[in-house]
Amino acid sequence: MSETTTTTAGSGLADPAARRELMAGVETTAGSRKPDPILVVDNIVRTFGGMTAVDVGHLEVQRGIITALIGPNGAGKTTFFNLITGFDRPTSAKTGAQWSFDGARLNKTSASSVAKAGMVRTFQLTKALSRMTVMDNMMLGAQGQTGENLLTCMFKPVWRGQERQIEEKAKDLLQRFKLLEKKDDYAGSLSGGQRKLLEMARALMSDPKMIMLDEPMAGVNPALTQSLLGHIQNLRDEGMTVLFVEHDMHVVRHISDWVAVMAEGRLVAEGPADTVMSDPAVIDAYLGAHHDTDLGDDSLLSDETLEQLSEQVAAEDAQREEEQA
Repeated sequence: MSETTTTTAGSGLADPAARRELMAGVETTAGSRKPDPILVVDNIVRTFGGMTAVDVGHLEVQRGIITALIGPNGAGKTTFFNLITGFDRPTSAKTGAQWSFDGARLNKTSASSVAKAGMVRTFQLTKALSRMTVMDNMMLGAQGQTGENLLTCMFKPVWRGQERQIEEKAKDLLQRFKLLEKKDDYAGSLSGGQRKLLEMARALMSDPKMIMLDEPMAGVNPALTQSLLGHIQNLRDEGMTVLFVEHDMHVVRHISDWVAVMAEGRLVAEGPADTVMSDPAVIDAYLGAHHDTDLGDDSLLSDETLEQLSEQVAAEDAQREEEQA
């Protein structure tokens, strides 16, 4: 597909009907071919002693949509993330392991090179630098900073203008994620949910083409969960590709455009959420006796419930501030 066609396709995927039409012809089988994959993975194997943690023969991630990677604990999802983002090395590195992102091979690149290529990730346990301010955390996420060069760092006029631009970009993102008022606070003082928001905002400082989120909803209160869901959907609507690991089937069912399922390190199923959740292989591996029920309550998605949750959180915050005073 040409660059022009790809850009047009990505910008049009904010429409749910366009996404359904795009994926309608894709086979609902593990390792199925996608119309315009941004990530292609082949023969990724990782063993630890005698145990195989990951054994993915072929996986393609479609550009411009939200893909959920699900599976039981120990299925290999986070290890898979680590392998393709350069934080770990596959055991099959010398026997045919290969993966490419946006047409570029990433087999032998480092985590920093993967990020520079436009594929960034967040972590299951947030990696905010606790003893630095929220703003400093954000500014560290920007790439190509002239002031970080040993030869130019001593000449402030050379990089001052760029730093101002980076600071404005950071403020815009903090405003978007409702963290601007926290910009001068230490990152360690943020709540768990706010750290998740900070990590996602910091990832966007590098202008990625794809963002990989490892359990973004874990440990987040219901009000912030709704906020995170909205941010993830907005990223997709703006043309970004999203791949995320999640255990909450309610979240997966309501925001994913495509679902890939791992069990015992292998890819066992792919397809739309409703199709995947009725797949016998998935039921056996993951959903068990709950496969006939929606594992979440649709009422949680209503505006009324969201307002109630927000009011409750605000009241708790106010009470906490009163007690501290």
